Amino acid sequence: MEPTTLAAIVLVGGFILGLMLGAPVAVAMGVPSALAIVVLLGWDAGALTSAQRLFTASNSFALLAIPFFILAGGLMNTGGIAQRLIDLAQVVAGRLPASLAQTTVVSNAMFGAVSGASVASAAAVGSVLSPPMRKAGYDPAFSAAVNAAASPAGMLIPPSNTFIVYSLVSSTSVAALFMAGVGPGLVWALVCIVMVALYARKHPELRGGQRPTVRQAGIVLLRALPALLMIVIVIGGILTGYFTATESSVVAVFYALVLGLIQKTLPVRALPSITLEAAKTTAIVMLLIGVSGILAWVMSFARVPVLVADALLGLTDNPIIILVLIMIILLLVGTVMDPTPAILIFTPIFLPIVTQLGVDPIHFGTMMVFNMCLGNISPPVGNNLFVAARVAKVRIEPMIKRIMPFFWALTVALFIVAFVPALSMWLPTVMGLVTP
Repeated sequence: MEPTTLAAIVLVGGFILGLMLGAPVAVAMGVPSALAIVVLLGWDAGALTSAQRLFTASNSFALLAIPFFILAGGLMNTGGIAQRLIDLAQVVAGRLPASLAQTTVVSNAMFGAVSGASVASAAAVGSVLSPPMRKAGYDPAFSAAVNAAASPAGMLIPPSNTFIVYSLVSSTSVAALFMAGVGPGLVWALVCIVMVALYARKHPELRGGQRPTVRQAGIVLLRALPALLMIVIVIGGILTGYFTATESSVVAVFYALVLGLIQKTLPVRALPSITLEAAKTTAIVMLLIGVSGILAWVMSFARVPVLVADALLGLTDNPIIILVLIMIILLLVGTVMDPTPAILIFTPIFLPIVTQLGVDPIHFGTMMVFNMCLGNISPPVGNNLFVAARVAKVRIEPMIKRIMPFFWALTVALFIVAFVPALSMWLPTVMGLVTP
């Protein structure tokens, strides 16, 4: 048997076996990759190459943005910023039918725009709004489903750690990706708003709230203004060139820390635990990125991207059909794999194919992240699904039934984003981040 064929068997078989045995994704991905290199190069050269690729993949200045954005999200979640944004969302969506459910959608979009963390958004918004929704007569499973469905908007609306990972793999501009995510992120939130409105038509007892007075709305806006100002500082600083995306993450941490201490909503005694949780999350992400470097080397050596491209192009030469096939594959992948490893594994495979079809790498990035957002709300590994169920104190089974209409509507939105490039490309093009 040829070494490349044996290496491919070791790689694919080992990865599947690791997942079946319940091994962490980083282990299931890293160990077979290293063994495949050993098959190709021998023990000494294989061990040395694996270590080199592990270090090289992690040795990137841009990756420093990930731990700082994670830390900023933790500081904001603990520092009471979530509650102020939810209060503002109630002013915005308070008159709509099923107003508390609509507030959940708007709150997730706002918190995601500030923190860039969809799981943190689901936890924060669900913890605040689940009790009043239950008291107001909402079906608890529906309340949890709305929260889970709306929370991934934070992976699309900047800043987004997922886009930073894609930028690393695809060698694209983080600033351009951030701006490209705005349109799809708003589409995601709009679809959720429409689905809640359709639900409200069948449940007229879920009425809108009372219209706040101008004074009340003004007070809520002033309280939320410092949190909203963070978006302006972080994103505005990147676009105007005052600092890079990595430096903006440090600014976000400093701003969230100072704001929480000044407003006395962030206890100093909570800082060690917040930092520890951010370090744990960062360690998981960085290990995934490191072992993905080993995997990428094996796939490149074995010409896996070329083989996959030849296989897809051999099925049809219709670019629309090929793009649909890729989207379906990524949809299936998203249901069984977390966003970070999925992007690290499949971007090197599919990006050369879509580039041949004339798809811009920035646009493809929004398509991939939108796919991964859908994976985050689908079983069996949808993190947001389980977090929303836990904070709402409901079982996962009835919640899945309630979230499926959102899932299918958002799947339609995915293909709209895929085949209407202007939704992703208009803003970065207008801002001069992408050359038309």
